[in-house]
Amino acid sequence: MARQDFKPSTMLSPVPAVMVSCGTMEKPNIITIAWTGTINSDPAMAYISVRRERFSHKLIKDSGEFVINLTTANTCRATDFCGVRSGTSVDKFKKCNLTPIKSKTLSAPSIAQSPLSIECKVKEIIPLGSHDMFIGEVKNISVDENYIDEKGRIRFDKFKLISYAHGQYFQLGKSLGHFGFSVKKNSTKKRQREERK
Repeated sequence: MARQDFKPSTMLSPVPAVMVSCGTMEKPNIITIAWTGTINSDPAMAYISVRRERFSHKLIKDSGEFVINLTTANTCRATDFCGVRSGTSVDKFKKCNLTPIKSKTLSAPSIAQSPLSIECKVKEIIPLGSHDMFIGEVKNISVDENYIDEKGRIRFDKFKLISYAHGQYFQLGKSLGHFGFSVKKNSTKKRQREERK
């Protein structure tokens, strides 16, 4: 099968498209970030990469705080807007009809319309070139109660999460399996074979 090579670039896809809130309840701001992820489980840590010239870069650097808000099909338009407009001249919360709500552990607000918000305290800033990576320790997770079932599980399948791939947004689709399903199938078959012996 023929393949074609491309120069080194940011081709890892899809990636999360999240709205990162920063600033304060009195002066909140939002920046859309596609370069974000989990980097440690104990303590729980996440990162965001932000260009130095962005308005939010200074807000996050000065406060040492940010909130990663997951985005959905319903907030896709706002997600895009917050990535192409600067908070220096636009109140993004107001323009996008989003609601800042008080975070449990930070001065930076969370976004009410997000099904899940991850409150982070900056532990380290790593200059990488075009972007600085803000490594944050997760201090709290806030989840809309409408997405928690009777067993206390978070229903991610109900979020209608969006992702970003090479200039386009996509809504995540059907589940293809649970973590460990490939091993579980093999274990079940092996057990059945052993029981027949």
